[in-house]
Amino acid sequence: MNNDYFNRIDNVIKYIKENSNQKLTLDNLAGVSNFSKYHFARIFTSIVGVTPVAFVNQERLQKAVFLLAETNKTILAISNQCGFESVSTFNALFKKHYSKTPSDVRNSVKKNRNISLHFSNKQEEFSQFEAYNGIGRNHILKRAWKNVITIKELPEYEVAYVRHVGSYMDTHVAWDKLGRWASWQGLTPNNHYFIGISLDDGNLVEEFACRYDACVTLPNGFEKSGHTKHVEFKTLPGGMYAVYPFYDTIDKFVLAYQNVFSLWLPDSEYDADDRPCLEFCMNDPAKDVEGKCKVDLYIPVKKRI
Repeated sequence: MNNDYFNRIDNVIKYIKENSNQKLTLDNLAGVSNFSKYHFARIFTSIVGVTPVAFVNQERLQKAVFLLAETNKTILAISNQCGFESVSTFNALFKKHYSKTPSDVRNSVKKNRNISLHFSNKQEEFSQFEAYNGIGRNHILKRAWKNVITIKELPEYEVAYVRHVGSYMDTHVAWDKLGRWASWQGLTPNNHYFIGISLDDGNLVEEFACRYDACVTLPNGFEKSGHTKHVEFKTLPGGMYAVYPFYDTIDKFVLAYQNVFSLWLPDSEYDADDRPCLEFCMNDPAKDVEGKCKVDLYIPVKKRI
């Protein structure tokens, strides 16, 4: 991995370990990393193997196990000291993680003082990050990526869009509505771009709350009045993008993000910029002979300083 990326993620990990008893937000951690707030969580998850929120909770739970074993502090006091918002949250996360309540662990520790197993299990979960750091630059892979990723400059696009809230597997509902409206306006894939925008990271937001915009670009001077019952309008920012072509079944599209953020971006000369990713839809999967979708994934980037 690029040493700069490793150092920035390592700084976040050190910061979490030193401040896990404090309130930690994604914006706060993104500031420590100097990564884009919009893309920080995806970069952290791709490299470390768990989300920033999960990493923070794991660090807090490790400290809680130690305090349960080595002190006589109440469970409420330990919950507060480790940075949990409430003792009920602490108890729920603890039981989910260890399959035991804090009281159960404290009682078992009194019978068996060896708590190293709890810590070794946690270290194994973080081993992916350490192993990744040891990979280093692979020049064959770098050459291969150059044949896959292209850098393009996009203009601003005025678009009409329909928002879908829910599973990203059900975005066809928004596309059906947008497609009917676009057809009425004479906007077709032959003369306009159809662009999807996944506004939330599925690792951080519950599936039912994920937001997705199905968009179509508009011709210059398009009259927007009278259409707001069917669609909404906005401007997509232009700028530099890294383009990753994808052609496979829709359920595997998440791998396109994973490949770019964990494999290409860290060893490139770019950082993800604070703009949404754009998914240019290049075919209709329903009409594809293999039932696959063809998407050009545009990742907003800027030159690394």
